[in-house]
Amino acid sequence: MVTGYDAVRQVLADTRFSSRQDLGVVHVPYETPGMPVATEPSPQVPGLFITMDPPDHGRLRRRLTGAFTVKRMKQLEQHIVDVVERQLDEMARLAPPVDLVEVFALPVPSLVICELLGVPYADRAGFQADSAKFLVKDQSLDEKMAAFGALTGYLAGLVVDKRAEPGDDLLSDLARQDDLTVEELTGIAFLLLLAGHETTANMLALGTFALLENPGQAAALRAEPDLVPGAVEELMRYLSVADIFYRYATEDVEVGGETIRQGSTVVVSLLAANRDPLRFGEPDALDVRRNARGQLSFGHGVHQCLGQQLGRLEMRAGFAGLLRRFPTLALAVPAGEVPLKSDMNIYGVHALPVTWSE
Repeated sequence: MVTGYDAVRQVLADTRFSSRQDLGVVHVPYETPGMPVATEPSPQVPGLFITMDPPDHGRLRRRLTGAFTVKRMKQLEQHIVDVVERQLDEMARLAPPVDLVEVFALPVPSLVICELLGVPYADRAGFQADSAKFLVKDQSLDEKMAAFGALTGYLAGLVVDKRAEPGDDLLSDLARQDDLTVEELTGIAFLLLLAGHETTANMLALGTFALLENPGQAAALRAEPDLVPGAVEELMRYLSVADIFYRYATEDVEVGGETIRQGSTVVVSLLAANRDPLRFGEPDALDVRRNARGQLSFGHGVHQCLGQQLGRLEMRAGFAGLLRRFPTLALAVPAGEVPLKSDMNIYGVHALPVTWSE
């Protein structure tokens, strides 16, 4: 297990630590409830480039880099702000208390990623339910595979339709590329859809929870909106909703004075790296004035999150809009009663009951 900030960066940047899951059996130093002990490597899933190494990884990822450039994302910025404001308008029409996950944190990134990919937003209930089942830690392997099958089956049908009648969206752009198979397109779509709504939704909800539990920090953001971009980096560092990643040592490598032997599974903790006191002073404190640049929640190296600029824009618009529009926002239940996603592979809250004075 690798936990220090510098060591985690080293492992994530070193291609001798493979992301492939078909090389060897992944061994972890703890039991995973509901999951049998692996006796053979996991098969490669077409299109799922986060489980690939160069050059296969680059061949697929390069198809997407043009869609996620900083320039392209900046062009989307006003549209994202408009999506956030419309959702806040909807929230303002409701009588409190409301569940912030249901009325704001989940709809915003779902609307954005559906429009970007060309996935009908009307289908969100199905893909959100399947992705949630897929991410539950103690779900049986059969249940996980059923959820994965349902989601990829839905996306495969969508990809086939877009190949026949492409539209003005990212999946259509990919479907026009004849050298990508339907299976590869489906894997790419699965990865983008899952990552595009789950991580940001959890950050919006859990980040709001953290700010409500630290009212002085929320007050600073309301008083100085220019702090919001830095606060997003700090919230990501502080919360690290996607914590554990695995690598497979393809040869002996020295990390932090220790030799990691060929064939070893390496458990990489982004949460621990983001709380490394050698990198971040008073790491267990939330400080929206902190310079948290370099936080590792988007990863590092060739697998660094492709959609990180999109996620940043959604969080900046989301937190800024929420704090501005609802200055009296507060938890509607005691903090200890907020249901946490300790049962999920991406951390967050299952629900966040909030209220405000009208």
